Amino acid sequence: MVENVVIIGSGPAGLSAALYTAREGFNPLLIKGSGAGGQLLLTTDIENYPGYGKIAGPELIRLMEQQATSFGTRFLEGDVTKVELTSKPIKLHINDTIIETLTLIISTGASSKWIGLPSEKNFTGRGVSSCATCDGAFFKNKEVLVVGGGDTAMEDSLFLTRFASSVTIVHRRDAFKASKIMQQRVLTNSKIKVIWDTVVEEITGDKKVTGVKIKNLKSNQITEMKIDGVFVAIGHQPNTSLFVGQLELDKDGYLVAKDDVLTNIEGVYAAGDVADRFYKQAVTAAASGVKAALRVREYLSMMKFEEEQRAQS
Repeated sequence: MVENVVIIGSGPAGLSAALYTAREGFNPLLIKGSGAGGQLLLTTDIENYPGYGKIAGPELIRLMEQQATSFGTRFLEGDVTKVELTSKPIKLHINDTIIETLTLIISTGASSKWIGLPSEKNFTGRGVSSCATCDGAFFKNKEVLVVGGGDTAMEDSLFLTRFASSVTIVHRRDAFKASKIMQQRVLTNSKIKVIWDTVVEEITGDKKVTGVKIKNLKSNQITEMKIDGVFVAIGHQPNTSLFVGQLELDKDGYLVAKDDVLTNIEGVYAAGDVADRFYKQAVTAAASGVKAALRVREYLSMMKFEEEQRAQS
């Protein structure tokens, strides 16, 4: 059987695309990979998703999946290991199975780059975050630390000054790699201080983060400091390795999408953080999933019309 639409990825973008295509009667198949649920599974509380005062990330994903299922979305667990996007129909290799589909929505997301500390993983969602715009409001009048030296770290630090009493940037070098204007904004902000040539060695606490141990790379001196939150801002890695050589990617590996969701291959659409370098919010990911679904409706309707025209000729 050739599917009408297959969706790879089960975060807000994929689940929103599934809901819309299911309501159109396209009987979508959603592939849930090893990272099922996306980055919302790492978020304990969400306060900025419309319609909810406060909701846990995993609970929001559960409700979205439940809603998509109620309209007929089918789910398949497994990782896509190979894609043949230029074949007609499109072919996806999942474990030992090949699935064929007329259209494909890619919502594989982007993964946060982490420091790599065991303690970092232990405190994720309990004082450690990779999304300042998602979690900054939880640190009102708190002292927070930002790890990084690029534009992401600068933007996050400036955003956090809206809430935190102080922001400390820890950077492993003696100069930022961020753009000059972003550096200037940070270095002239009275609520931000910088610790150069330093890395985080350990994040400490009990039920939540209470401090960090940092190491000066020139002197090897280790210092303990009290802190309420740690924001890792060393960038994101889009999950696009599967599509290299078939879809157009930008210099950092994000899918290049025209009009938000159109890739360079007809019938293949991008949704969510896999093509979003800037916003990276659950609600914007969901919106792009809807856009991709509407494009699928347009494409399948046109295919049906052309088939009917051929049958009549």
